[in-house]
Amino acid sequence: MDITGENNAGAAKNETLVERASDRELVVTRTFAGPAHAVFSAWTKPELLQRWWVPKSCGISFVSCEADARTGGTYRFVFNHPAAPTPMTFFGRYLEVAPPKRLVWTNDEGEQPGPITTVTFEERGAQTLLVMRDLYPSKKALDDAIASGSATGASEQFEQLDRLLAAQEPAAPRP
Repeated sequence: MDITGENNAGAAKNETLVERASDRELVVTRTFAGPAHAVFSAWTKPELLQRWWVPKSCGISFVSCEADARTGGTYRFVFNHPAAPTPMTFFGRYLEVAPPKRLVWTNDEGEQPGPITTVTFEERGAQTLLVMRDLYPSKKALDDAIASGSATGASEQFEQLDRLLAAQEPAAPRP
């Protein structure tokens, strides 16, 4: 079921598809122009994450980005929002880092357990199919995330990632 309310039949290959796969799982799929190692780097290098992670329409600024992208490493993202009295912090730990194929991390910033996010990167010629799965601890937690809109910002984020990847220098050809 597409939760964005858009008809994705016959969609362009780099359209973001957001689907509720089960009572607890949200799946986001998109194809990016570029090799898997470049897309993976954009997800793991702080200097690149800061350039695409926050949807510009939110009015939020990315203040600090720490990402020790290795199995057992941690991440911490700090944001400012003009309407918020204090910075917002998102943090967790990397459960699995397998370059350039897979990332798994926790979302630990809430009072209750957050979703576990798994992102896979499948190289298909000069493109990469990215599949992001958020597994929530309960049906209610996913329902709440969808109702608040926090589960559906991926489309704008991924458009920004597309622009970042297009602006990077082409990688050297592989032997």
